[in-house]
Amino acid sequence: MTRWLPDIQQGRGPIYARIADQIEEAIGNGTLPAGTKLPPQRNLAFDIGVTIGTIGRAYHIVRERGLVSGEVGRGTYVLDHPESRPPEQSDPLTTSLAGTRPIVAPAGKLRFDSTAAPDIGQGEILARLLGDISHEHHADIASYARNFPDHWFEAGAQWLARGGFRPEVERIVPTLGAHAAVIAVISAVTSPGDRVAFETLTYSQVSRSAGLIGRRIALMESDEFGLVPEDFERVCAQQHPKLAFLMPSAQNPTVAIMPLDRRLAIADIARRYGVWLIEDDLYGSMTGDPVPALAEIAPERTFLVGGLSKSVAAGVRGGWVACPPHFSQRIRISHKMISGGLPFLLAELCARLVLSGAAAALRSRSVEEIGARETMARDIFSGFEFSSHPRVPFLWLKLPDPWLSGTFKQAALQEGVLIDDEDEFKAGRADRVFHRIRVGFSSAAERSEVGRGFQVLRRLLDSGRAGYDSFD
Repeated sequence: MTRWLPDIQQGRGPIYARIADQIEEAIGNGTLPAGTKLPPQRNLAFDIGVTIGTIGRAYHIVRERGLVSGEVGRGTYVLDHPESRPPEQSDPLTTSLAGTRPIVAPAGKLRFDSTAAPDIGQGEILARLLGDISHEHHADIASYARNFPDHWFEAGAQWLARGGFRPEVERIVPTLGAHAAVIAVISAVTSPGDRVAFETLTYSQVSRSAGLIGRRIALMESDEFGLVPEDFERVCAQQHPKLAFLMPSAQNPTVAIMPLDRRLAIADIARRYGVWLIEDDLYGSMTGDPVPALAEIAPERTFLVGGLSKSVAAGVRGGWVACPPHFSQRIRISHKMISGGLPFLLAELCARLVLSGAAAALRSRSVEEIGARETMARDIFSGFEFSSHPRVPFLWLKLPDPWLSGTFKQAALQEGVLIDDEDEFKAGRADRVFHRIRVGFSSAAERSEVGRGFQVLRRLLDSGRAGYDSFD
């Protein structure tokens, strides 16, 4: 066993990524030759002053790169053929942009790290509609979508409607999914160097994307009811963000639903400080939340984003954004420049799904299936603290002591289940630790698979750290 130690002050990105990169470098220059046993994770964590979870992530990365292998009871050893690894996975910037999820998900694992719409037989409906479109629009599907028919906008207005609120058709922009819509808005209303405000825990792929295009990140505090208005005002006064990204209904990952008084307060603060708002309603549209949307309370500054990925079919990449007055053309152009344009086939498919009523029917069936799975979660995880909603495809589970979020994620992976640790949802560096994981349960094909995965996680929770062998 070697006494090699990494220098965590060197390199870029999270500490676990720096350690992984230094292991790779040491293997490449011969400091760690083939057959060398790496230091035990507990020993290395103690020697360099980090958590065992950090070392576990680093070792996981180098295993993913094909540099080492680990065996229970034997340890982690350098392999003979490091050149066989995919070269693009060795880039630390790529690793940092990917978050805590593996760049390529390992095969044969139960995916509880995704919340795509469950399989409820969409394939037959999609196949029929695609056949109709191909038959009716030979020329259109063979070329660029240069002309957007009126019904694409009507579909967006219909899908984004909730309660008594329905956005005006002329304010709608069809997009290549909700993520593309959000990035198009950020690109259109902010400039490089501007600050974009995010809750500390959020859908962090947006914050990472915003950083990639030169925007700076401001962090806002939340509680069990969502964004805290007083902290939003503090950030506005001190850091002057140009825009804030929010999920008032079924916030990801906390499942929080913001009450009306907070929405009114946030709208008022945004008006006083001249801050634009992006309201991500992907999950909110599934909840039946009766509280008015921010887009209804402050339509002059709110961009309402929705889509089909969580409740209908993720693969069709259907999304829309309802813009404040006079912004639809700017967002449409920004979306084209960011995404390369909207494929006719997908845009027409999404419009037909909505206008035919098929999307609403599929959403109802998805919500029913999600409700059955959430009921299973409440039963299997009884006695543990977690947040969930009967119409939302994930839960936010607090880990019992002494589990750490990253260590539990690694333990679940060894048992064949992919979950998300809390760091996956941190929009930036934050001191606060939540000791929670997000468990998405919509992607598994069958309820029996969901139940099996829940039971695996329950056994780990019950056994504590004693039930986890980190290969060392």
